[in-house]
Amino acid sequence: MLKPYLDAVNEADAEVKRIRQEIDTAFKTNDKQKAMDMKPSLDEAKKKADDANAMYVSMRDSGETSDASRRFTAVNGDDLNIGMSQKEVKNYSLMRAIRAAADSSSNPRAWDAAGLELEASRAVAEKLGRDPQGFFVPWEIQNAGLRRPSNTQKAGDPTSGGYLVATEMMADSFIDVLRNSMVLKQAGARVMTGLIGDVEIPKKTATSTAYWVGEGNAPTKSALTFGQVTARPRTVAAYAQLTRKLLKQATPDAEMLIRDDIAQTLALAADKTALFGAGSANEPLGIAYTTGIGAVVGGTDGANPDWSDIVDLEGEIALENALVGKLGYITNTKVQAFLKKTRHNATYGDRYLMDPNDRALNGHPMYVTNQVPSTLVKGSSSACSAILFGNWDDLVFLYWGGLDVIVDPYTNSTSGDVLITSMQDMDIVIRRPQSFAAMLDATTA
Repeated sequence: MLKPYLDAVNEADAEVKRIRQEIDTAFKTNDKQKAMDMKPSLDEAKKKADDANAMYVSMRDSGETSDASRRFTAVNGDDLNIGMSQKEVKNYSLMRAIRAAADSSSNPRAWDAAGLELEASRAVAEKLGRDPQGFFVPWEIQNAGLRRPSNTQKAGDPTSGGYLVATEMMADSFIDVLRNSMVLKQAGARVMTGLIGDVEIPKKTATSTAYWVGEGNAPTKSALTFGQVTARPRTVAAYAQLTRKLLKQATPDAEMLIRDDIAQTLALAADKTALFGAGSANEPLGIAYTTGIGAVVGGTDGANPDWSDIVDLEGEIALENALVGKLGYITNTKVQAFLKKTRHNATYGDRYLMDPNDRALNGHPMYVTNQVPSTLVKGSSSACSAILFGNWDDLVFLYWGGLDVIVDPYTNSTSGDVLITSMQDMDIVIRRPQSFAAMLDATTA
């Protein structure tokens, strides 16, 4: 255990404090000679304190005296959980871990105040077989809600909400916030979490064939053909800037603010990459640039989308017998506004391409996100937008465990801000390109 080493540190610190007090007293009583004579004793005590502190930090960081894997209940090797109890999950604080990481550069004992978080990070590292760049946030914490006091209405007074008084409220977990912030998840994309190792996603590459046969004749044999799409962990980073004042807060509301900000930033990155990922430099390939999707072309320099374009996007999917599942359109706010202001017929009628009072387009849901760019280039136009249509159930987001949080207290040290980099392993898989179609040259001017 670390307790003997910590006791030695406290004892050495106490001795330094005692000698300093004696020196202060000597100066106050004008006994300067006594104060000067005690300086060698102070220097020796300070050296012992430094040695004791160095030994404590060495033993703590080596993990030899506090095996993190033995703190938590053992779990199956294929399970990403490290076996945290409900009490440990409740007591875990991301803010406390961030504060410890931020202060550890100047205070070697900063992690003493975040012992649970430190040992949990070590247990995750042991589970994953690799060390974090900062500290790991356990899967139990990512997947757990956060409880906080909800209100202070007076009990017994119905008009003051007496019948609604609650002692605590469960906030969404990190994973729930991540999912709910993803527009593509709302559209129907699948989300797989808590993964370990590479994952093979099955896909059907050919269907069986039906035959008409005469009496007594056997049909020609045919079989379903399946393939696989391999998903592997790729790292996406989310950045947040926290003030020192916010870091000092220990309230659940501050905790939720940090968790939600990280989750929503990761969600935006996931949406953008799934739609327009370049497929290079460790970035997954997005739908827009995937070979085999349907294409609707506006013109040489792009074109304003009309009703034919909207229907043709649906038609591209129908031609591939893929007009099934969770179908819907996705575009940005510029295109949405254009569709709401543009009539089916420019010279007569009052029907618009998109009903201003409805969120549907051509009988299908339409989802809007500014992760769909409005700066695509086509010919002489550099202000083109995209409209995508498809069965979003054939898009899969995969998340591996081990959210790695890196704390940088140096870059913005003059302003007192701390930069947080959250690194999440994920991948994006398109099970069937034929389930999607895109118009990449829609103009709105």
